[in-house]
Amino acid sequence: MLDRRLFLANASFGLAGMVAGCKDPAVPLSIGAAAPALPLPDFYAEIEYRTFRYFRDTVNPLNGLVPERWPSPSAGSIAAVGCALTIWPIAVARGWIKRDLARDLTLATLRFFDSAPQGDDAEGMSGNRGFFYRTLDMKTGTRRGKAEISSVDHALLNMGMLFAAGWWTGDTPEEQEIRRLGVDIADRAEWLWMQNGGTAIARAWRPESGFGKEGVDGYGNGMAAVLLSLGSGRHPAEDGAWEAWCAPYVRYWRGEGETRHLAYGPLTGHQHSHMWIDFRGIRDTVMRGAGFDYHENSRRATYANRAYCISNPMKWDGYSADLWGIAESEGPGAFSLPFKGEKRTFYGYGPRGPLDQPGERDDGTIAATAALGSLPFASEIVIPAARALTAVPGLYREYGLLGGYNRSFRYTDQKVTTGNVSAENGWMARDYLALGQAPVIIQAGNYRDEFVWKVMRKSPVLRRGLQRAGFTGGWLK
Repeated sequence: MLDRRLFLANASFGLAGMVAGCKDPAVPLSIGAAAPALPLPDFYAEIEYRTFRYFRDTVNPLNGLVPERWPSPSAGSIAAVGCALTIWPIAVARGWIKRDLARDLTLATLRFFDSAPQGDDAEGMSGNRGFFYRTLDMKTGTRRGKAEISSVDHALLNMGMLFAAGWWTGDTPEEQEIRRLGVDIADRAEWLWMQNGGTAIARAWRPESGFGKEGVDGYGNGMAAVLLSLGSGRHPAEDGAWEAWCAPYVRYWRGEGETRHLAYGPLTGHQHSHMWIDFRGIRDTVMRGAGFDYHENSRRATYANRAYCISNPMKWDGYSADLWGIAESEGPGAFSLPFKGEKRTFYGYGPRGPLDQPGERDDGTIAATAALGSLPFASEIVIPAARALTAVPGLYREYGLLGGYNRSFRYTDQKVTTGNVSAENGWMARDYLALGQAPVIIQAGNYRDEFVWKVMRKSPVLRRGLQRAGFTGGWLK
């Protein structure tokens, strides 16, 4: 098997002699200083529009629920709903849907969550203590199976609600109701309860077993949850939630000099909170000491993810300077199969990340959302990746880019239920994933004109949370 030390010894972002033959003079391999924003080429608008259609065509207009995936049958994802509440205004601004339709979808969504049943019972409820279960039945809107209350997913739902409250500024009764409900529903979450007697925010709760052991601490995809917990106007978390989040950081630092960053394997962990929070120029205590902000951290993480794929220590097929991106994604399935003389393990849906990073797991699967969700951080490497990904045979379809592909998985004799396998192109996901689709649109909106960021910078809840967490500078002044 691969000796990880071989990778670590060569993993500088420059990758000097290792990538001869991969080099494109227009695509930098060294991280350097942040490049000027590039104009988006025409083909990118088509990616955005196709991806938007996933939400337009799969949403339940009666309650606003959006499926986790499609076309496979699935539950509604509350995180995807938060994204949809953000995407409808983007679609209005881009001319993809009429304002009245977007308003009606937003209002139907908020009215559903306003009246959805809450309680301790394991069945027939949509949530408890102001939180909602991670997945809900698309029709009834109640808990699906044994779904947990996830503080991280709930935060993405609330971010969408707060964005809606900030964007719909008209004087009509409908838009006034959107503003009222967006803030009111978000404020119902009992974050002190979610601290479960400690300082860290709990990650999950189930009526059958109570709180899980894992907290929202250590760098990753939970930043929004902690900040909203501190900013809540009605049930805020006690002091210490952000300090608990930062406490494990010592285990997350990777790189030196211009490559130094807080690492988290799945690149989506560097993106999801950033869809709503403009971290440019604002810093907490840790980042003031580090000398850069979390936006810059995500830029460095994006370069690190790409550098890992170029280095390709596992020798997978299909990784290159333009085809890269490891994140939480769909996968071929649970298999242990021979690959280039070694036994290799493949996985289904789940987190993936470069070796020697928290959340590490590399089975050769590329997720398009990893690159495209990083557009505001590193457009100079994301735009070429987007062009290359849309050219991958079978990946770019009606609703944009599918939930993953793996050129190394060419095992046509295996029974695969997650997609299709060919001897030539490997495995291709069957489904689109809602949380893979959303960053493509939302981050493009932020890149084009700070569409979401400029609204959320005015959110009293977010500003209060950032200030309680010790952020200063930039737009918080």
